[in-house]
Amino acid sequence: MNEFEIIKQYFTGHSGRKDVIMGPGDDCALLQMPPNTTLAVSTDTLVADVHFFADMDPVALGHRALAVNLSDLAAMGADPCWVSLALTLPKADETWIRGFCEGFFELAEYYNVALVGGDMTRGPLSITVTVHGSLPEGKGLRRHGARAGDGIYVTGTLGDAALGLQQQLGNIAVSESHLAFVRNKFEHPHPRILAGQALRDIASSALDLSDGLLGDLGHITRASNVRAVLEMEQLPLSQAMTDTVEQERAWQLALTGGDDYELCFTVPEVHRGQLETALAHCGVKFTRIGRMVAGEAGVELMADGKPYKLEAKSWDHFRSGE
Repeated sequence: MNEFEIIKQYFTGHSGRKDVIMGPGDDCALLQMPPNTTLAVSTDTLVADVHFFADMDPVALGHRALAVNLSDLAAMGADPCWVSLALTLPKADETWIRGFCEGFFELAEYYNVALVGGDMTRGPLSITVTVHGSLPEGKGLRRHGARAGDGIYVTGTLGDAALGLQQQLGNIAVSESHLAFVRNKFEHPHPRILAGQALRDIASSALDLSDGLLGDLGHITRASNVRAVLEMEQLPLSQAMTDTVEQERAWQLALTGGDDYELCFTVPEVHRGQLETALAHCGVKFTRIGRMVAGEAGVELMADGKPYKLEAKSWDHFRSGE
């Protein structure tokens, strides 16, 4: 099959949204924005053997490619609407394409996201996804709103995806009872869309955890010009994590492992009661892990009431290639 036959067979006919005036098949997509809304847009590129294993199951990869981008919309509190997809493939492998589309469109349909365009070319395997969402005017969550006195929170548990990756690399042995859980955390991240929407009027800042809590929270402190104090004992760790590695290694994976795609956010004390109610309605577990204080931007780690030093750093696309 050639490029146009592949696109027609596998990538068209997936839009059920009335706001898509023109989807795949023309020079541009034509989309109708709802009145009194703001457009949220995010783009990510995933490269084989940098962001995923080249032989990764294509169904899982299709899910992951969309999920990590939807996580960015979740961090802004946006409603997912549309997506464009650019695929670079070494060859036109229909079995691979069929599997990728299965994972991609299953998640797209779950969140009512329409594929509205993209591109396909030949070359080393890479995937570029651009997601579009909408927000009520003035409601977008950002990184720069944190203030001294705000509590620091995260959804879910931390480090499980990194644990799953280390297991696949052969660096950590995970028991059979936890194996499916940690692999699923790495291969099938769950974007916290509903939690992000619930935080619109509650959180003072937010972002998604893609590169590790330590580095990502640092973005909030620099944007907000405040200092974060984290209580290591409060880091939410799964049973799989605590059963598999010792405490210090668990903390390291939770702080620097990356690929969690949970939300990290700050909340003023005055909104603490609202937070409990809002996220309870979403069915999302969340944990207070520290507080913002006045001082130089950065993240301070505390364990047993004393400063704690961690040598490892969070993910960096360029440093990791050294």
